[in-house]
Amino acid sequence: MLPFSRLRQTIRKPLGNRYIHNPKTLGQKLRNRRLEKGLLQKNVAELIGVTEDCLTLWENGHSKPSVGFYPKITEFLGYFPFEIDTSTLGGRIKRYRYLNGMSQEKLAEKLGVNESTVCDYENNQHKPLPGTFKKLQPLLDRPTG
Repeated sequence: MLPFSRLRQTIRKPLGNRYIHNPKTLGQKLRNRRLEKGLLQKNVAELIGVTEDCLTLWENGHSKPSVGFYPKITEFLGYFPFEIDTSTLGGRIKRYRYLNGMSQEKLAEKLGVNESTVCDYENNQHKPLPGTFKKLQPLLDRPTG
């Protein structure tokens, strides 16, 4: 503060040319959030539980995170970054998997069905049989975690 002025103003550092105004990929969304928070890649990598190189590959679009990292990524971003139509059962199943970092294979084990069957459910190609739906319904109705 200048001695002759009582005004105070805090100015944020510019986000730079690495900031993408309409991010489309998960990597771009991660980079933007990191820049907004003023964090280094190593800081974010540590929060998510990956190496700095791994985060760099995601941000640059050279690879994508596996579903197991989705819960930490969602937590870091502060929102669910995936566009999924949750008006369908298949969309609700996929959203459950993503929020819980669960592969189709793991969900299939939990439901006692084949992995390709879970894929069919998510693509709305088949509906679960009553016994499977009975196992699935509580998962979709309860909070994630």
